[in-house]
Amino acid sequence: MTQRSIHISERAQTVRPFAVMDIVSRVAELKAAGEDVISLCVGEPGQGAPAAVRERASEIMRDGTDLGYVPVTGIRELREALSRHYRRWYDLDVPADRFFITTGSSGGFLLAFLAAFDVGDRVALARPGYAAYKNILTALGCEVVELDCGVEERFQPTVELLEAAQAEAPLRGLMIASPANPTGTMLDRDSLIALSQWCRDNGVQLISDEIYHGITFPGTQATESGNPNGETAIAYDPDAIVISSFSKYWGMTGWRLGWAIMPPEIHQAAAGLAGNITLCAPVPAQHAGVAAFSEAAYAEGEAAVAGFAAARQYVLDAVDELGWKDLAPCDGAFYMYADITDVLGPYSTATEWCAALLEEERVALSPGLDFDNVHGDECVRLSLAAGPDQIFAALTRIRAFTERLRHAA
Repeated sequence: MTQRSIHISERAQTVRPFAVMDIVSRVAELKAAGEDVISLCVGEPGQGAPAAVRERASEIMRDGTDLGYVPVTGIRELREALSRHYRRWYDLDVPADRFFITTGSSGGFLLAFLAAFDVGDRVALARPGYAAYKNILTALGCEVVELDCGVEERFQPTVELLEAAQAEAPLRGLMIASPANPTGTMLDRDSLIALSQWCRDNGVQLISDEIYHGITFPGTQATESGNPNGETAIAYDPDAIVISSFSKYWGMTGWRLGWAIMPPEIHQAAAGLAGNITLCAPVPAQHAGVAAFSEAAYAEGEAAVAGFAAARQYVLDAVDELGWKDLAPCDGAFYMYADITDVLGPYSTATEWCAALLEEERVALSPGLDFDNVHGDECVRLSLAAGPDQIFAALTRIRAFTERLRHAA
């Protein structure tokens, strides 16, 4: 049989795989061999779905609930529950019809980007940032404009950075995240208002990733000067696109359930796209997800956040001893992001350092290269999602690793 060549699209070839997946694979190998590995390299909260959600999921498998196709925008009951949630957390009246239930936040990003942007449109986002924004936009033929956001900018976009990017060529969109992955930093109210106004004045579509809302820490600049759950962009720009999910605060990562709020025109376009791409988000998850807004489920979410806060404090107390610097202000989410160039020892990159830490101390961190292809290999991301006990144990091992490197220098 004649061997034929297989064509791979240029778009697909531009999407880089996550460097951390090599570490994830090695973690799996070590655990399979019986090794005691502490994995702090993924953003998966350890508490799992609330008990009420799991109980409702069990019920609907027995009580005859129709689990066939539903409208592309999601079941009415879940959208009404989200409307009540926005009154509770943000004191906003968002009609149920404005919510679009998606296949996780990832499905929301894909639909929003497809509906809002054309090939060649320039879309700005922060660097460091969650790589999937850049990769999805690039795969769709958009031009990604990375804003170099460092310590001085609190790792968040600013109007000044947008003005500089706009001077080169018109922007079509701005992607923000607050709290952000990998840094955990948040936009306070004044900053979000400034960015929202700039976007409206310049005809730029604002897209806000609010997946980590609710996972915030008291006493930070952002939580003290605004909504303690996080500021939602639609409070300041009714035409903003908001993407969120049940994955983080409610611990429902594998349920693949998220939502979007979009301007009516984009909402309508997204509905046409979804009808051809996904038909609807997972229906059992939608019915079970209504229980995420019960008082018991909120209480479980708050308990998980308290655990993340305790883990965060362990890291803050250890930073100087670890020799990490330029730690991003961790206002929310469950990540700590820091520069480790002072403690690399014999290793030339953070990727090499992380690999050695895993082999010698059985602790897995994410190298920063996945989030910043310019400065990222000087940094690491530590996930607090494993909880305070695991963080405490991991820090003991990281200290031992760092001490060996210092003595060997």
